[in-house]
Amino acid sequence: MNRNPVIPFVLIMVLGIAAMFLFSFKGLGDSKELAAEQEGGGEQAEEVSNNPEDIYKSAGCIGCHGDSYQGGVGPALTGVGDKLSKEEIEDILVNGKGSMPSGLVTAENAGAMADWLMELK
Repeated sequence: MNRNPVIPFVLIMVLGIAAMFLFSFKGLGDSKELAAEQEGGGEQAEEVSNNPEDIYKSAGCIGCHGDSYQGGVGPALTGVGDKLSKEEIEDILVNGKGSMPSGLVTAENAGAMADWLMELK
């Protein structure tokens, strides 16, 4: 008996179309939950600590500035208070500079973070 070579392609096509419908209906069902979260009615996001060292660890600063503030991809943070003013540090934390992206530290936490960075030696 000869097998028809088109049958595997037809089966894959049918399974693909069925998967698209399944995921579409799943997405429609989840859209109400997503809308509620955006409006603030869903689960609340985990509170981030106001401790500057905790912010440093949770914002991903370690990836560029190192675990001992020694630098790496980003500059070393030890002695940064000797080179920059507190206002300049706050501006960099909130708005970014060079390859550092903006928004990693909120404006509310930038002052405490700048004070902490100025004390690193």
